[in-house]
Amino acid sequence: MKPVNHGPYDPLFSGLIRKRHCTDAACCTLFVATVAAYMVVGILAWLFGDPRHVLFPRNSTGMFCGTGMNANKPSMFYLDILKCVTTTNTMAAALNGRQCPTTQVCVKKCPSRYWMLPEAAYEADAIPMDFFPRQYCDPNFDLAETTLTVQDILDQELCPSFYIPSEPALGRCLPTQAALRKMPSNFTLPGKADVNETVTSITTAIRSLITGYNTKAVGVRIFEDFASSWYWILLGMIVAMVVSLVFLLLLRYLAFVLVWVLILGVLAMGGYGIFRCYIEYANFSKSKMTIGDLRFKDKVSVYFQVKETWLAFLIVLCVVEFILLVVLSCIRRSVVTAVSLIEESSRAVGCMMSTLVYPLFTFVLVVVCVSYWGITALYLATSGIPVYRVVSLNNTIMPGCSPINGTQNCRPQTFDSSIYPDCPAARCLFYKYDEEGFFQRNLVVLQLFNVFAFLWCVNFVIALGQSTLAGVFSSYYWAFTKPTDIPAFPLSHAFIRTLRYHVGSLAIGSLTLLFFQLPRILMEYLDRKCRDSKGSCARFLMTCFRPCSLCLEGFLKFVSRNAFIAMAMYGENFAVSAQSAYALLLRNISRVVVLDGVADMLLFFCKLVVVTAVGVPAFFFFSGGINMPEDAFQANMLNYYWVPSITVIVAAYLIAQGFFSVYSMCIDTLYMCFMEDLERNDGSVQKPYVMSRNLMRILRKTRPGQSFQKTN
Repeated sequence: MKPVNHGPYDPLFSGLIRKRHCTDAACCTLFVATVAAYMVVGILAWLFGDPRHVLFPRNSTGMFCGTGMNANKPSMFYLDILKCVTTTNTMAAALNGRQCPTTQVCVKKCPSRYWMLPEAAYEADAIPMDFFPRQYCDPNFDLAETTLTVQDILDQELCPSFYIPSEPALGRCLPTQAALRKMPSNFTLPGKADVNETVTSITTAIRSLITGYNTKAVGVRIFEDFASSWYWILLGMIVAMVVSLVFLLLLRYLAFVLVWVLILGVLAMGGYGIFRCYIEYANFSKSKMTIGDLRFKDKVSVYFQVKETWLAFLIVLCVVEFILLVVLSCIRRSVVTAVSLIEESSRAVGCMMSTLVYPLFTFVLVVVCVSYWGITALYLATSGIPVYRVVSLNNTIMPGCSPINGTQNCRPQTFDSSIYPDCPAARCLFYKYDEEGFFQRNLVVLQLFNVFAFLWCVNFVIALGQSTLAGVFSSYYWAFTKPTDIPAFPLSHAFIRTLRYHVGSLAIGSLTLLFFQLPRILMEYLDRKCRDSKGSCARFLMTCFRPCSLCLEGFLKFVSRNAFIAMAMYGENFAVSAQSAYALLLRNISRVVVLDGVADMLLFFCKLVVVTAVGVPAFFFFSGGINMPEDAFQANMLNYYWVPSITVIVAAYLIAQGFFSVYSMCIDTLYMCFMEDLERNDGSVQKPYVMSRNLMRILRKTRPGQSFQKTN
């Protein structure tokens, strides 16, 4: 398939193609069929899945905590958390390590104090009701009417023998790090030598339940920080949006000044950094401490008291500053051209302000795709019927328990331990999800299809946005008299035109990119799963594969982006548009490489300004550097002040990225139209240039009969 001839002597070309036809209809049909199948999979997963298995913990009777009959009991409490570490015990072996082999009950609130069964409770005449806390016992056990002894209650795990202050983590009551650190000296459990052994056993049990005790403790505190500062984080996002809009408005009128202020500001910051490092190096030049005297466990602040550290910073900054000066001196003309493109983009955006709203629409569609993927994956993962097995909770398995321990299925709602008289501590515990159903036999395939369809939909949404904006800015460029010749409602017209004629081309462009994304994701997944078992050859191949795949994916994104621009102008299918765009860029490769890189660098500086304007005040605010009234916000309420700070900074960058992506797409579109204009026209009366007066000034060209002083 040969690209359409878009040479310089085509008299039929008049800008944006009006008469179009549907392109890549076969791929359009395939994409629609895939979306329909994706919806069917989601509906079936919703019918057969039950995400409560993941979202809510279960008690020993199979009931969910925090919903239904236990709506007022959101937390799950382990009666004997020490059994969660019994990896070699027959109880844990019977459950294949899938569940902690102890009774679990739903409670209104996790324990907030230290408690241990006193020694008097083990006496023969002890009354159980006088010693056990009723709220943490098995709800089906009547503590007031029981004839069991205290030891029988402990053997059958009907009530706990101890608990310590805990916090809910994913709905499960887990001892806090502070509680373990402040454990009373007399809190020694039976079978433990001292309180240190007790703390060690509990900590090991928690690590058996979750992946690392410290990680989960950090996670709990992070959730607390979000809960106490979410409205300030939201305010920071709003401020980032306002700053981005203000900066875009300033670019509209002061693009040349702002860009050069940014460039000079970066150079000035580098110069100040060099001066500061030199002063610090001079201050520590007489110090006898060297980098070799420091241990790996020393605090980070100690490294700043060594002259070698400041010398390294000084050398790095000098090298970076020198490179920046050399690069800027070599590309100064390209910077001027890039600034002109930014100014022209500002005028285009100013004439069509609705384009600034379109990134919000793309963001909403991406959020919908991500949400649908996550919900579908969750429902697919929980589509199996839970399987329960009879397990003895007694550490010493009686002979009558061995034949049934972990071999017999049961239903926790109707389970009656009295039918096992030889195994009084028998319980019905979760074993696994049923693997015999249709979803379970094909779960891997369905999850892969979920990822495949999700990536295709996300790529399609991004391609739709790029093609729509390219159509809008193409209509702006090829309007000979601006803004008179710009069509009314250009954004809506471009959006409808893209959906009407080019869904198939967008789908095939998205699918081409997906063929490189999906293998890379699978390779990354396998790399993480087999990290400990890989040989040196496999590690070498993976190390080579990762950067190559990223470079290839970046190249395909660049080609697809320009193909969508060509498609918006010419109205051809994806293959023809990609070849036409590639040929046009290749004929102007020197301009493309320099100007595209320079424009991206300048826009990146603009994003950094927005992030700095929002992130620096947010950092000082959350760290307590800015004093606030007591009823407004207190920084000491946070466990980690960097949690909301980093959240605001990342959100500010994403918001700035969304707004400046319009500028980036506008620059790429205008530049491709500009190259097409140069090749087709020569400035004569028969073939006048369509480019604006600003671009003509840079190229020292003008329209026939028009002076530079005359406005558009």
